Amino acid sequence: MADARRWQQQGGGDSAKLCEALALFHAGDFKAAGAQMEALVPTLGKDDPRAAASLLGRAGWAWLRAGDQGRAERLYSAALDKTPGDVDLLIDRAFARAEGERFWDAVADLDAALTRDPKRADAYLYRASAQKALSNYRQALADIDRALELKPGDPEAILLRGNVKALGGNLGAARDDWSLARRVAPDSEWGRAAADNLARTAEVAGAKGKEAGKDTAKPKSP
Repeated sequence: MADARRWQQQGGGDSAKLCEALALFHAGDFKAAGAQMEALVPTLGKDDPRAAASLLGRAGWAWLRAGDQGRAERLYSAALDKTPGDVDLLIDRAFARAEGERFWDAVADLDAALTRDPKRADAYLYRASAQKALSNYRQALADIDRALELKPGDPEAILLRGNVKALGGNLGAARDDWSLARRVAPDSEWGRAAADNLARTAEVAGAKGKEAGKDTAKPKSP
């Protein structure tokens, strides 16, 4: 950031301001970063739609990290106006829409992205998450299976598959997936989440067992 500001003082212009915006983003000042990148679109993206779309997309991500899902979605939509059908932008907008609990709109964006690039494992996984939120468990599992075909052994997909199976009432199969996710990537966030799920379900099962034991041992009323 200090280098970017010195560059501005030396006449670096908008390129130096962009450098500063990126530094702000990585420093965690997402609102300032998003606002600065938005402000640079009319100049740095004036004669280049792809450059404008890139800036709008980066600004969208900054605002999403800042917690402003609505502003992020608007920026992604503006970016897609510049470069229609851009797969990365469709996936990013889907993520923003899901953050705003607009799951059907997220599915629509992911459908469009996968029509253009059916090899995107991340898009299948995001669509599975949206389908899970909509309680469409069969569709979610189908998308997870496709993601795992493209990216075998992915702990995030295995964890999600376990979560979907648990919601669908198949706790035994869910625990198998959580155990697998923990074995595949024990030190990852997904492995740790899987371990937490296993621990919680074990506690619940133990409590139910104790309760059942109490009931059977309880003397009948006279």
